[in-house]
Amino acid sequence: MSSTIASPALTPQVTLNPGGVKKIQDYLTLSEQQLADRIEQARHQLGDRVVILGHHYQRDDVVAHADFTGDSFKLAQQAKTRPNAETIIFAGVHFMAESADILSGAHQKVILPDLAAGCSMADMAGLEQVESAWEQLADSGITSLLPITYMNSSAAIKAFCGQRDGVVCTSSNAVPLFDWALKQQERLFFFPDEHLGRNTGVKFGIGLDEMAVWDPRLPLGGNTVEQIQKARLYLWKGFCSVHGRFLPRHVDDRRAEHPDLKVLVHPECRYEVVVKSDLHGSTEYIIKTIKEAPVGSEWAVGTELNLVNRLAKQNPDKFVTLLAPDLCMCATMFRISPENLLWSLENLVAGHVVNQIKVDDETAKWALVALDRMLDLQ
Repeated sequence: MSSTIASPALTPQVTLNPGGVKKIQDYLTLSEQQLADRIEQARHQLGDRVVILGHHYQRDDVVAHADFTGDSFKLAQQAKTRPNAETIIFAGVHFMAESADILSGAHQKVILPDLAAGCSMADMAGLEQVESAWEQLADSGITSLLPITYMNSSAAIKAFCGQRDGVVCTSSNAVPLFDWALKQQERLFFFPDEHLGRNTGVKFGIGLDEMAVWDPRLPLGGNTVEQIQKARLYLWKGFCSVHGRFLPRHVDDRRAEHPDLKVLVHPECRYEVVVKSDLHGSTEYIIKTIKEAPVGSEWAVGTELNLVNRLAKQNPDKFVTLLAPDLCMCATMFRISPENLLWSLENLVAGHVVNQIKVDDETAKWALVALDRMLDLQ
């Protein structure tokens, strides 16, 4: 009679914290293969009780284990197609996990494998700051005003918009939502990304001199009353730490290296970069454009490094390169690693929910109003 010897990669030796929760430190010395094998073993044990969401900007060794990949809102929606899942593990950042919690069923729990995975852009607009700005604009005589928040914002900011007839937008639907919003009110207040707001506003004939950047650190956002009263679009002084680093010279340098190359950038890039580009659009638009591009075409893509590298691998019949070779990946997104993904999964196998993201009921109610309003307008 033969016997089976268990593989060392599949026999975890872990220590426990009080209450039986496994320690993250026990996962830091595992090899890549051990991590991958044990992640798949835990997924098999959990079955359809868990669903893993992987954002496009995640590293390959995390995306490899995702049930769905996509942008933040698409992923939160896709989780709804797995109603039997008791737990949603979001390989992304904090605001994405919040949105998943808001949109998921009452019986579902959302886990963020590393609580330090935040978003610098979302952190640039705090609720108290936005409330103060709103009051200052009202005191300056601005009454016909509608707030729009980018998906890359906290649940509290989304709730702020929900309470004031505002809406949430993504980089995919910013144009139709601006069109709707400008028919509701004379002026718009867009946060937290000034670049997406500016790049969308110009499509509606709003001049750059009719846009006021609001710096929350300064009285009246750094504007005069006259500038505030002249503006039709107020732009929060916020930006993406990745997309904001692409510069016009990067476009010029790439064109000099490859004369036939086309430049494709995300609308979170600076206005000056978008103007110089051939095409610009959301992450999903970028992926679709490269996939459908002619064989042999050349592309410089202005977005996150992990995604660009993945596009290059998936499209070997085209030349795909990062717009600026000296720029890095999203550092906060990179915090989600196979180690803490495995830690989350094996704790679930042991019956422990770690790093749960839970939005309070009142905030979730109003944030959902803003999110539903967006969906109704699509």
